[in-house]
Amino acid sequence: MNRRKFLSYVGCGCCGFVLNSCSTAPITERRQLKIIPESKLNAQAAQIYEKIKENEKLIKDSQALNQIKEIGSKMENSISEYFYKNKQEDPTINFDWEYILIDNKKVRNAWCMPGGKIAVYSGILEVTKNIDGLAAVMGHEIAHAVAKHSVERASRGAILNTSTQLIDIFTGGKLSQVNRATGMNTVGLLSQLGIMNPFNRKQESEADFLGMVFSSLSGYDIRETKKIWQRMKEFNKGKAPPEFMSTHPSAENRIKKINEWTNEIILDYPPINIS
Repeated sequence: MNRRKFLSYVGCGCCGFVLNSCSTAPITERRQLKIIPESKLNAQAAQIYEKIKENEKLIKDSQALNQIKEIGSKMENSISEYFYKNKQEDPTINFDWEYILIDNKKVRNAWCMPGGKIAVYSGILEVTKNIDGLAAVMGHEIAHAVAKHSVERASRGAILNTSTQLIDIFTGGKLSQVNRATGMNTVGLLSQLGIMNPFNRKQESEADFLGMVFSSLSGYDIRETKKIWQRMKEFNKGKAPPEFMSTHPSAENRIKKINEWTNEIILDYPPINIS
């Protein structure tokens, strides 16, 4: 079989596979590619979460932890109720929610693994300041899991790696030659800057929007969201990389979008009553 015919078969096969794997993100309806099973990532995340609980110093009895659990419970219920009332499939139906507070004041971060496994570092509490600020951060992280961003990234990474390998084969190893000549993974870096980073920034903006929606549905004041990122900008002053090299939008762009969305979300996604 000649090279052109082989490539046509590979291309057609990949297109069919990709098209059959397309879905949309909840609420935003952004088209997504998901070829990695969500159940697989959820299981892996649960195992990693257990190891983190064993290895990190956890705060197990504090007002902050109680607030984290309270916010989480409200978001769990409001998210499920929202999709139920709108007769849509609940993207959290298979979540096994869990919350921990890690005692590390040097880390200003929080995350939510696939399947609803959430961690908040004590350092982020210096930025959140109040319960609405904490809800803003948690809503953003929960949004990543609800929108299946990890599934999407894993799927896109698998496609990118396969495509790069095929291109290298059918260009006679020219991509490998470039890497060897430069002494670094030039192709990987260009792929990251040109494909994966912009893609991840799109996810981050989507998580900002959905996080505000979930906070509003849960009864929290989303006007605090802008203040969170203003405070984070001050904490990170002079440390943030250029946006094109980052997986996150710049603080300026993030705050601008949040300002544009705030009134719309308050009107369109008021606090939801749980019956």
